[in-house]
Amino acid sequence: MENLPVHFRSQTREKQIIDGKVLRLMSQYVCIPDPQLKGIVTRLYCRQGYYLQMHPDGTLDGTKDDSSNSTLFNLIPVGLRVVAIQGVKTGLYIAMNGEGYLYTSELFTLECKFKESVFENYYVIYSSMIYRQQESGRAWFLGLNKEGQVMKGNRVKKTKPAAHFLPKPLEVAMYREPSLHDVGETVSKARVTPSKSTSASAIMNGGKPVTKSKTS
Repeated sequence: MENLPVHFRSQTREKQIIDGKVLRLMSQYVCIPDPQLKGIVTRLYCRQGYYLQMHPDGTLDGTKDDSSNSTLFNLIPVGLRVVAIQGVKTGLYIAMNGEGYLYTSELFTLECKFKESVFENYYVIYSSMIYRQQESGRAWFLGLNKEGQVMKGNRVKKTKPAAHFLPKPLEVAMYREPSLHDVGETVSKARVTPSKSTSASAIMNGGKPVTKSKTS
């Protein structure tokens, strides 16, 4: 550049400055945002003696196997003491609908938000952020029964072992904030977890599990 005439050198420097500004402005709009939420990859051990697990088809239950990849969950902070619980292998979020049934969803909605509270002896309880008993105001909790099956949230009491989970963190991870969708958007994509109250043929209909209609 030193061998160029003065006016050419001036134009070149000016072009470099302009190009630099343009690149900086473009980077603010086209770059992929960096992960900003610090969460953990963990297993959730229930006081009933089971690890919570999510099968490849999205169903939930408990297992004694502490090495299964189905027991790995992303615990993502989405508010003050509020978390999303996402299966590491499936990418599905655990959710609770308006009747207390647990299901798994490909989309992150308000039904996927759980309040995380420390109960006692380092056990943690997870309650729905939007649903509770109308009259008493009692929260609805994530829980496993003595057989390792998921329970309806309105049947789980926070003082019972069914609701007590002990996170066993494996690593700290950074996450991007999940995009919040309307509950109705998950109707065609959600999966209900079969339990004593819902059969494997149940589907999501406006957030409520119903039996599929019989075809002739």
